[in-house]
Amino acid sequence: MTRTLSAGQARRIALAAQGFADARIDGEVGRRHFRKTAERLGVIQVDSVNVVSRTHYLPAFSRLGAYPRELLEDEAWGKKKSLFEYWGHEASLMPMAMQPLFRWRMEEMRAGQTGWSGLVNFGRERRDYIDGVLEEIAKRGPVTGGDFAEGPRGAPGWWEWSNGKRALEWLFWAGFITTRTRRGFERVYDLTERVIPAAIANAPTPSPEEAQRALLLIAAQAMGVATEADLRDYFRMSVAGTRTRLAELVEDGALEPVEVKGWRQPAFLHPKARMPRRIEAQALLSPFDNLIWARDRTERLFGCKVRLEIYTPAHKREHGYYVLPFLQGDAITARVDLKADRQAGVLLVQSAHLEPFALEGEVAPALASELRLMAGWLGLNRVVVAAKGELAPELAAAVG
Repeated sequence: MTRTLSAGQARRIALAAQGFADARIDGEVGRRHFRKTAERLGVIQVDSVNVVSRTHYLPAFSRLGAYPRELLEDEAWGKKKSLFEYWGHEASLMPMAMQPLFRWRMEEMRAGQTGWSGLVNFGRERRDYIDGVLEEIAKRGPVTGGDFAEGPRGAPGWWEWSNGKRALEWLFWAGFITTRTRRGFERVYDLTERVIPAAIANAPTPSPEEAQRALLLIAAQAMGVATEADLRDYFRMSVAGTRTRLAELVEDGALEPVEVKGWRQPAFLHPKARMPRRIEAQALLSPFDNLIWARDRTERLFGCKVRLEIYTPAHKREHGYYVLPFLQGDAITARVDLKADRQAGVLLVQSAHLEPFALEGEVAPALASELRLMAGWLGLNRVVVAAKGELAPELAAAVG
């Protein structure tokens, strides 16, 4: 008989799986804490938007508090990196041990079976050119996209800008090269075998089926309880492949099929999922955070629609440009449109909105505390609240 979970139980399971049932570190956050968070999430999305902070820094802040930002940089791009960059959930940082699990995706790119259509066509039509770029990287060492703009555009040569950039993207997706480090936000590429540890490079390559099962289990553990669509989206896997692999995992007893009240689709529960009676979280969430990056799942879990409005025309935005929901306990109780004015040393709250079911008088003090924590973490001196949104007056008073 299929077990049934209440919506509240599913929400608490999901929050615990994402690390929000654990108390923040009392003291300095170290490498071990950061690595545990990265391994728990399985994937950290990378994005260039820097209105508050580039999004890959924010998931660890939401869960650990004011950790040293250099920790992420060292783990992702330092000499003893524990993370690698690849297409996981969009452009992503993932634990180094997972690199062999994506070799099937790299092979699909080499065979022209996956990837953006323009890039796939470029790989088919210009493979000789791409191989020449790879040979040049082997000789020259690390390169950036900017290296392809050294001469006038359209001039012949391996550095020809438009084709060179495409070649780098193709080689990255196909796994021949990877990110050695970053300069600012620009990738510095090198041969994969010169970047990742020898133990990882020489690790056996699992079959596509084995790798996909492993990725689905990582996604299931990171979400606790999830539908087929949720699991598929975590590492952007195909519909047919996910359905087949999930059936195999259920048959093997690695996942438990469950029903969740209010969810239209059946769900799957990871055997290590925890179900706390209470969640005491307090966190500002990046719009690209693993917990809320899927609109449908967010609405099912929290009963509110969280929409990324960066690409929405300004006059049509409901909450703002770069909006961070505020997680309080096991509910999203507010949303704030934030901007870091680094020149003025100010974290600007451009609007503050209260969710309909939030308890008045309880949100503003907690949110003000989290905003002050974020401002200090970003090296800003103070928080300023603009007079926009029904929560703004109370929040401004709480910020002081």
